[in-house]
Amino acid sequence: MTHLYVAISHHGLGHLAQVAPVLNQLHAIRPELRFTVHSGLARAALAARIVVPFEHIQEPADCGLAMHDALRVDRAASLACYRAFHGDWPQQVEQLALRLRELAVDAVLSDVAYLPLAAAQSLGLRSAAMCSLNWADIAEAYLGDAPDMAAPLGQMRRAYRGADLFLRLEPAMPMADLANAVTMPPVAGLGTKRRSELMARLDAPEGQRLVLLGMGGIGYRGTAADWPIASGITWLAPAEWCQGHPDCVAFGELGWPFLDLLASVDALVTKPGYGSFVEAALHGVPVLYLDRPDWPEAPYLKVWLHAQGRALQIVEADLQGPGLIEQLKRVWHMPGGRPPAAAGAELAAQRLATWLASGD
Repeated sequence: MTHLYVAISHHGLGHLAQVAPVLNQLHAIRPELRFTVHSGLARAALAARIVVPFEHIQEPADCGLAMHDALRVDRAASLACYRAFHGDWPQQVEQLALRLRELAVDAVLSDVAYLPLAAAQSLGLRSAAMCSLNWADIAEAYLGDAPDMAAPLGQMRRAYRGADLFLRLEPAMPMADLANAVTMPPVAGLGTKRRSELMARLDAPEGQRLVLLGMGGIGYRGTAADWPIASGITWLAPAEWCQGHPDCVAFGELGWPFLDLLASVDALVTKPGYGSFVEAALHGVPVLYLDRPDWPEAPYLKVWLHAQGRALQIVEADLQGPGLIEQLKRVWHMPGGRPPAAAGAELAAQRLATWLASGD
């Protein structure tokens, strides 16, 4: 039985949104595979997306970036994390390599933590990365001017370059320095459209619009308190947003899979993020989004989304009142296109299955 060690960054839920559909497809191709998932995400969050058996090591696999909220990076805390994480890099690699050896791991797949890749490479194990970005590019954009980041950035890039392959999931950052990069179509999970069931559950009148609000897995302080009442819209939002508004429903209390909710609504309000943008586009759901002007991945995500479907950029002031409804009306009047094909997960799984078979 081949034992695949899967590292998933816990910076929000976008990395899980990429990995989960690929693992589910990979299990269908090779059901004998054994998965161990290394991630700081809770098991419940993983199990909501990964529907095949897996063992879980609940520890952060990398630093990612520390965030003030879903839009703003905490540069000081991020820099402190990288300094500590790389303070004794050889020992970090050795300790994780020992764990891989004790677990009898055969190969490592990472989205997109680099320490597991480095540990696998130190043992001569096969390693592969998969993502729309890499943390070396992201960390350099925010922290590259710190003189003591030169060594960590070099260690990060060596780990990525040393992988057997790097599946670069469109829409992606260029990553032109990775000779092992293989460009793949967009990857996302698909939900089941249950519109009638959701309308009945919400006791929503015929013709009511349903709008889903979510900023991914990183917190963002928002409120529906100033939104108009009886506007013909039912808002599905985090519980803390809904206090005091009769047309706002805490979507977490519905107990529905997020992808089923997304497939059943009329619009998504979010921020630039791989999971949110690609999932909305594949479901044909219009998007309003707050910009992240300093996030290096954002320009590539935005260009792709606008080419694929109905989308508008908004500002934070739009979330505080009637402006949001006006922006929704605008995006609903935009001409819609045909949703892009959703074959990326299957193609990525096939590529990984071929890679794994090469070492059997």
